Amino acid sequence: MNHILQEDARDILKQDISWGKFDGKRILVTGAGGMLGSYISRTILQWKELSGNDLELYALVRHPEKLPEDIRDQVKVLRQSVAEPIQTDLEFHYIIHAASPASPLIMREDPVGTIAANTLGAYYTLDLARRSHAEGYLFISSREIYGQPYDDQKEFTEDSYGFVDPLSPRSCYPEGKKAAETMCASFAQQYGLNVKVARLAHTYGPGMSVDDGRVQADFLRDVINDRNIVMKSEGKPIRTYTYVSDAVAAIFRILLDSDEMVYNISSPESTVSIRQLAETLADAYEDRGIQVVMDLPKETKDTGAAPFTLGILNSDRLHNIGWQPQYSLKEGLMRTVQYLENK
Repeated sequence: MNHILQEDARDILKQDISWGKFDGKRILVTGAGGMLGSYISRTILQWKELSGNDLELYALVRHPEKLPEDIRDQVKVLRQSVAEPIQTDLEFHYIIHAASPASPLIMREDPVGTIAANTLGAYYTLDLARRSHAEGYLFISSREIYGQPYDDQKEFTEDSYGFVDPLSPRSCYPEGKKAAETMCASFAQQYGLNVKVARLAHTYGPGMSVDDGRVQADFLRDVINDRNIVMKSEGKPIRTYTYVSDAVAAIFRILLDSDEMVYNISSPESTVSIRQLAETLADAYEDRGIQVVMDLPKETKDTGAAPFTLGILNSDRLHNIGWQPQYSLKEGLMRTVQYLENK
């Protein structure tokens, strides 16, 4: 296992979280081949190894061959799409639903598939949790459900919302996540299911794709290829970024040790404009001579990126149950580069 991945899993497990609730349990993680799903799975497997308990970990994935090598042989696989009825008679104590299209390119090219994956995937996993009488279910949602803030909004708490245009095909992602959250609340109310929702800010780290069209991916690809970081816009939109191991630690804390249903996950110290994100990376690798350069296109190209210009999440509710991010933006970016250059 890459040492960055190993260190991150160990750091997550050092946190004061009720890991013992997993002992002897059967756990399902959807989307275990993605960045978040693989980190979640790897952490559970590390807990199993360190504690010596007999938990069972299942991964629901369409393509088992895409599971990271270090977890591929340690999980039991349910091979299917999450957007179809789940073909199993097994019952699960915990379900973490991490499967979702995340690439702006997919959202642009396949909005129907994107909204189907988010809505149907939530319904079928929630129904499995209901049939299983699960002890806990966690749905991974997104900052995008908040949309564009109104003029008087500086940040989003869990109880505030902005504007999302329901008739824009790009809204397939935030509207799909919002519908899934409504299903979560409905299953909780109607069936008494213990449901949690984690709304993530922009999350990055080892396991992310550098070819999915997001600006942080483009910038990281430039760095690992020792190229100048190319800005295709003035970089004014403001985002909050969270390193993946900090996000995953928050997910486990929410699942195992929280009282509320919904929590924002974001590192407030990592709130920057897109230009500042590029400058942070360039500063980290000043010794390579990497600079930020502007290459503004004459015409605006539809990249599938979220149209929101401000997206700051307030994570006070999460901080109040003991979560603190461990990595600054610069530290997280440098860990990501180190992984990408040595994987």
